[in-house]
Amino acid sequence: MTPKHFIPFSTANAERTDYDIAPEKLISGATRQSTLNMFSDPGNEFHCGIWEGAPALWRVSYSEHEFCHILRGRIRITDETGTSITVGPGDNFVIAAGFKGTWETLEQAKKIYVVFERQTEK
Repeated sequence: MTPKHFIPFSTANAERTDYDIAPEKLISGATRQSTLNMFSDPGNEFHCGIWEGAPALWRVSYSEHEFCHILRGRIRITDETGTSITVGPGDNFVIAAGFKGTWETLEQAKKIYVVFERQTEK
């Protein structure tokens, strides 16, 4: 029996989405990526799951906060000033809302993601 409000991080009930990087963001490389979303809160502000992507370079502009744990591959993240960091298996980090720059998947990669983005009232 599972405690109330306990959600296992499992692929059993995950929602898979395969998608392409938007053409206006893509600089080079493969466009195909996928997410296996394992949880989204009722307010649609908090999400977590697994992302996978092939080698590519694209522009990013974060309106959300994202925690990442790299499971496989290497990724280079570069900000608008040209400062970059390369991360790989076992690395954990947060990209805060407001970050602008590029995301470069250097080799086939897989990460656990946890995203929070406050929904604004309309």
